[in-house]
Amino acid sequence: MAQESAAKYSDADLDRFVADLNRDGICVIPGVLDPALVEEWRQAFERLFQERQNRPGGLAPREQARFYLTLPWVLPFANAEVFANPTLLRMLDRVFPQEYVMVQMGADVPMSGSDYQETHRDYRPLFSDDVVTPLYALAVNLPLVEVTEENGPLQHARGTHVLGREEALAKVASGETPLESFHMKPGDMSIRTPLALHRGTPNRTDQPRPMVVMGYVMHWLHTPQVDLTVPRAFYDSLPERAQKLLRCEVVDELAEKTETYVNFKF
Repeated sequence: MAQESAAKYSDADLDRFVADLNRDGICVIPGVLDPALVEEWRQAFERLFQERQNRPGGLAPREQARFYLTLPWVLPFANAEVFANPTLLRMLDRVFPQEYVMVQMGADVPMSGSDYQETHRDYRPLFSDDVVTPLYALAVNLPLVEVTEENGPLQHARGTHVLGREEALAKVASGETPLESFHMKPGDMSIRTPLALHRGTPNRTDQPRPMVVMGYVMHWLHTPQVDLTVPRAFYDSLPERAQKLLRCEVVDELAEKTETYVNFKF
């Protein structure tokens, strides 16, 4: 399926998506993953989420009725067709001018009772607001259910990644640069810069809305707030490029961890 998705988009298509990303700070690529694969993840995630809800420290609180959890590197989540998807890598090769690595795989889950987040960035600029920061880190989002206006879509302010924070906030507050909702279907993929202003929105349904987030950064970036722990048997089974893509701790056996990625707004 991964090869089929790679063949679906021409170089010209991907160049247009990269242009969207550079201009707007976000792009949405439809139908990258097989919906059957996504449904397998959804079912496994539902079981995982229920187990984590019942374990102290199993979920990181993200304001009211919103949670974050790190996905374990076990089946079906341990899948190179997803984290090293050919279409995704063709995009990242176009965007990052240096070697890059994957540093994060988790999920954002707003539930019934969630509210609007404060408009924020996930990362600071490299230097200061006076110097435009290149795309040195990217968040790749994969919805496990259809994302509609009712169940908590991400809202993103286009072009704010190249503005100073206060200027960008003023443009959003005045309505000059609106916060736009991004609806997605299972199998779609969005790529965005965490420097752009954005916020989560309320989930007004009675079902959680899981959105997988995979983080990719240039190889020199220090990312202490997130980490990957990968079983040795899975790591050893990967081709060399996929191994090099992962910045991870390789262990003989996975252990349960307390979620600590709580402070994420800048």
